[in-house]
Amino acid sequence: MLDIKFIRDNAELIKEAARKKHVKIDVDRLLTIDEKRRTLIGEIDEMRRVHKEASEGLVPAGAAGLEGVDREKLLEKLRQDKDNLSHKEFELRTVEGEFDELMLGVPNVPDPSVPDGDSDAENQEIRKWGSVKVEHGKNYMNLMQMHDMLDTERGAKVSGFRGYFLKNDGAMLAMALWNFTLEHLMKKGFQPFMAPSLVRRENLVGTGWLGGAGNASEEDIYKTQDDIYLSGTAEVPMMGYHRDEILTDAELPKKYAAFSPCYRREAGSYGKDTKGIFRVHEFFKVEQVILCKADHQESIKWHEELTKNSEEIMQALELPYHVVLNCGGDLGLGQVKKYDIEGWLPSEKKYRETHSASYFHDFQTRRLNIKYRDADGKMHFAHSLNNTAIATPRILAIFLENHQNEDGSINIPKALQKYFGKEKIG
Repeated sequence: MLDIKFIRDNAELIKEAARKKHVKIDVDRLLTIDEKRRTLIGEIDEMRRVHKEASEGLVPAGAAGLEGVDREKLLEKLRQDKDNLSHKEFELRTVEGEFDELMLGVPNVPDPSVPDGDSDAENQEIRKWGSVKVEHGKNYMNLMQMHDMLDTERGAKVSGFRGYFLKNDGAMLAMALWNFTLEHLMKKGFQPFMAPSLVRRENLVGTGWLGGAGNASEEDIYKTQDDIYLSGTAEVPMMGYHRDEILTDAELPKKYAAFSPCYRREAGSYGKDTKGIFRVHEFFKVEQVILCKADHQESIKWHEELTKNSEEIMQALELPYHVVLNCGGDLGLGQVKKYDIEGWLPSEKKYRETHSASYFHDFQTRRLNIKYRDADGKMHFAHSLNNTAIATPRILAIFLENHQNEDGSINIPKALQKYFGKEKIG
């Protein structure tokens, strides 16, 4: 959420942000409602002041003061004033409801370096690492079946469409990747967490996953009968962790590495990756989350650092990848800038997304009311960032195809061997 004062002063900038992100928001309507809201607040404050003064002139019956007809006239006026005040307060609540809804739909302003574009097809490659294999051998599904690492048949029987079981070396490989990643981040000062997947709606609204008219994420999130949601990323519970708190600048940056199960309905992916484990409803992820001081250069610094961490993980796992700068049409409502890391999938002869790194300035922390007090005692909303560190089972597809041998055996990179316990599968 942006500061309404900033929106008032930069209406054209907000309109341009909405255009670049392909977000539908009526900024002029918001400003009109904001003006009406402020007028009503002023009128209500004045009505309350007048009503209070008039009430103070009404003394108990029998005491020195108004009596008889004059007293009844004043009582009637006070009743009428109170009734008028109630109507005005109801009008304000209605106006504030529309104001709040419009505010939730206002997009954050993308960084000037973000290119124009409608979709991920127009993201711009900025660097790549590793040698890509053109001759791919077996695809990852054949490899997993060959080594008895996966059961999608029984997965569908138990969980429905996109259900799966990882087993044997498949299960152990996923756990090895989680542990390797967590240890890598802990060495960089990240605090490890196991985050809950069950979250209240306010945490999803606070992070920008829900809220605002026509939010596309609404249909992609699982909801329980108790109005509790299943989160699609540990970003949501970890941002909710400090909701309504005041930190000190000495505590910043907060650096968290959070493991959690993740759930997404994949409602907008009809016909995409219907087979295999690249796009599933339930997966597991280690997420990097940072809260830092409210400074643009700080956000830039940590955004680059988060991306570097994920690149180091990909390099240690000896997986070829490239980094792309996301275009405006591929940014979320709150994101200022985002990089995607995409690993090379030989069987498809293309890069596939494995990581996303984003920063938000104070867009999320305003919604979640996460502040800090600086050395001078001044309050600020913190800045927030997040990035995938590792996501399974998706990364397994990239891993297995890039490390297979001609006989179908799988080499385990040296960096992962102590976590997996052996040098080769098969």
